[in-house]
Amino acid sequence: MLEAILGSIDEAIHAVNSEGITIFYNSVAAQHDGIEIEEVLGKHVLDVFPSLNKQTSTLLKVIETGKPIYQQAQTYKNSNGQLIDTVNTTLPIVVNEQVVGAVEIAKDLTKIKELAQKLLELQAKVNNQKSKPTSIMGAKYNWNDIISGSKSMDKVIELGRKAAKSSSPVMVYGETGTGKELLVQSIHNASPRNKGPFIAQNCSSLPESLLESILFGTKKGSFTGAIDRAGLFELAHGGTLFLDEIHTMPLEFQTKLLRVLEDGVIRRVGGIESYMVDVRVIVAMNEHPLLCMKKKILRSDLYYRLNVFFVELPPLREREEDIILLIHHFIKKYNYQFNKLVLKIEPKAIEQLKIYQWPGNIRELEHCIEFAMNIIEEDDDEIKLQHLPDNLIVMKKMGKGSGKPFKLLIEETEKKLIQQALLETKGNVQKASKMLELPRQTLQYKIKKYDV
Repeated sequence: MLEAILGSIDEAIHAVNSEGITIFYNSVAAQHDGIEIEEVLGKHVLDVFPSLNKQTSTLLKVIETGKPIYQQAQTYKNSNGQLIDTVNTTLPIVVNEQVVGAVEIAKDLTKIKELAQKLLELQAKVNNQKSKPTSIMGAKYNWNDIISGSKSMDKVIELGRKAAKSSSPVMVYGETGTGKELLVQSIHNASPRNKGPFIAQNCSSLPESLLESILFGTKKGSFTGAIDRAGLFELAHGGTLFLDEIHTMPLEFQTKLLRVLEDGVIRRVGGIESYMVDVRVIVAMNEHPLLCMKKKILRSDLYYRLNVFFVELPPLREREEDIILLIHHFIKKYNYQFNKLVLKIEPKAIEQLKIYQWPGNIRELEHCIEFAMNIIEEDDDEIKLQHLPDNLIVMKKMGKGSGKPFKLLIEETEKKLIQQALLETKGNVQKASKMLELPRQTLQYKIKKYDV
């Protein structure tokens, strides 16, 4: 009865014992591989499939490591020369805490891929071109896409969830690569406006005239070549408008933006008609807003209007416990993209990644893992120290005979500087933060961290 049940499932199932001998092989698997069930049963995997070896066979690898492999993409030619596309999940069979075999479940995507390719070819013929980029509208990220196990990020997510229930403005501050847009999109998708549009605009280095036409729209004839075109505020009606690097806006334009935020009314460039818009505005900055106001690149009245919910994303160097989580997340991602089978990373490499200060934060860590996954050999299943980019290989010790790890020396230096600043300001955190040129919230976090 068990064989009949497994045989009737429309996914390929292949099970082997601890020696790699096939003990079950259903008809769907046989169709995939273009052979008969009898040719596989009772035989070793490598004898039946000579193109595989111990490193490339997922079944043998799972028996060796005892760790499951999920959603591994595979493309191969079967014995009939037919190209087969599958997504495989391979699991260890454990009895009394011992691995006694492995089972692989493969879903055939060949027909789906063929149909998708035919659809693309037909569409290309209609459009008289080979291919077209995919149009993506709205926000695609949600809370489940935020990979973290740190307390500091738990607080960020908790505040973000509360912000999602409101329509008040949100100001997000974080260094480059900390995941500001990921957070912003998650807030939008968890909000009552999630059915409405999500539109993002980076304001960096745009002149006032261009910003005004982009955000507020244009009226035909207002300037040479101008047409009737809605701005982003109109397009985002009923949804969320995300303005990144808002502190780079010209100060004169910040006044116009403030007026729209106050009354919700916009007027196209060159037009006389006004439009009432219902838009939730979320802004992000990679410089702290208090520092920006001090430098006079952010108007204080705009800051106070936008700073209803203030969310500060901690840098990766303050989220050490998240580094390993993110490493394995990116390994899994690039396993799928590059059709590889990397399962682990050696302790020396992990230690090096923990020591590094990550000025580019999570984005830099992802690019580091992507680099390693590109250069690792096909038959290697472990990222090693030599696979990391050269700029990450920093000295673990500083100074002759100090014997202290680089990270510990950095922390000791930070602690001494904070103690000195607090001593000179008689414990005034606000004055100390200005002296150290650190955001107050960051300084308070470090005071607590170092128990100063």
